Amino acid sequence: MTDTSASFPVPFAAPERQSWRAIASGLGTNALAGFPARAFEEMVVARSFVGRQQIILSDPTAIRHVLIENADNYRRTAAVGRLLGPVIGKGLFMAEGEDWRAQRRAAAPAFAPRTMPDVAGHAARAAERLIADLEARRGAAIDLFARLQLLALEVAAAALFSFDITAEAPELRSELQRYADGIGRPGLLDFLLPRWLPAPGTRARRRWSRRWMTRVGEILATHRPGPPADPPRDLYDMMAATTADPAKLIEQSATMLAAGHETTAVALFWSAYLIASLPAVQERIAAEAAPLDLAPAGAAAALPRLRYTRAVVDEALRLYPPAFSIVRQALSRDEAAGVPIPARGVVLIVPWVLHRHRLLWRDPDRFDPARFLPDAEPPARFSYLPFGAGPRACIGAQFALSESVLVLARLVQSFRLERGDAVPVQPMALITLQPERSPPFQLVRR
Repeated sequence: MTDTSASFPVPFAAPERQSWRAIASGLGTNALAGFPARAFEEMVVARSFVGRQQIILSDPTAIRHVLIENADNYRRTAAVGRLLGPVIGKGLFMAEGEDWRAQRRAAAPAFAPRTMPDVAGHAARAAERLIADLEARRGAAIDLFARLQLLALEVAAAALFSFDITAEAPELRSELQRYADGIGRPGLLDFLLPRWLPAPGTRARRRWSRRWMTRVGEILATHRPGPPADPPRDLYDMMAATTADPAKLIEQSATMLAAGHETTAVALFWSAYLIASLPAVQERIAAEAAPLDLAPAGAAAALPRLRYTRAVVDEALRLYPPAFSIVRQALSRDEAAGVPIPARGVVLIVPWVLHRHRLLWRDPDRFDPARFLPDAEPPARFSYLPFGAGPRACIGAQFALSESVLVLARLVQSFRLERGDAVPVQPMALITLQPERSPPFQLVRR
């Protein structure tokens, strides 16, 4: 097989008209099924959602207005707080106003370009452990998604907190997955009720959150006893130096541990799934990686030379963006590139839709890494948002990209990845865009 591209079409789309029961069912099972077919063909789709205006916005100029030019007029919805708050509290992702600005300032140095060589080293060490583990299991069916989740958590803990979380990682991952699969799924009332009124799942989520934050606090106490280092040596020290409240420090740490690994693990899974379906893509990655030193000492120098591997990851992020939807509610009436947005109207900027939009991409359902090679014409601004945009764009974007590219290259340098079954894997919108099931992989030593 010589093809380096193939089609991975949208597996489902909502009918134009849905009953509230169908909407409620879709929200609790797979939110991707709530976007109608015309959302992939029109720049603006306005609809009424139980009496509230909801606008699916794909026009790049309008997106720029909402996320950058008038970002202060838009806030996260109550539903986002209900669903993500139990996992990350009021850490950087959920914080607002001056609290958010202070947290962002404190965390920014840990994600500066000068830290990326250290990130590369941590990713390379974790990849070496992964390779050794997979080598021992060679010939058996591998649950690669689960293993990539653990790897990403280990890298986040090592790079941002300077400790080894290997022993605790399976328990933490299992707890997060149970939340996402259970009480973390949205219900209709999560979207309808005002912020001050508890939704049906609020009490259970609060109990879960207390257990979760207690466990994160115990891990920090075990691995990071005593005062922060001065000068700070990592993100934890930077946060601790500016946060006097221990509970806030735990919430900030929970944000970085959860968000710092979840999107990377999902990006790595979809990249692996796609290249296992396209052997020619894999062979090109293998040829690129073969002469490079991807061990911890050489990983940082090798990273800029992994151009095709980076293009594969970028294209995987286009087709299967881990952060599949950006939801904002207008505080007051606004107009974005001619689109009227009423006060309290909900704006959906949906990378899942945006990245496959018929007016923004050529053959949008086709996996084609050539789109992102250095000599290719870059995508239009605000048509490609795997990490968001504007002041609230993901602070760890380069961290995630560096880790994903290095780990994928190291995997393919050592193994040929093959699908363990022929059943297509559909995306499922939970907290991130996860696979509906974790398919088996077979690994053949190169």
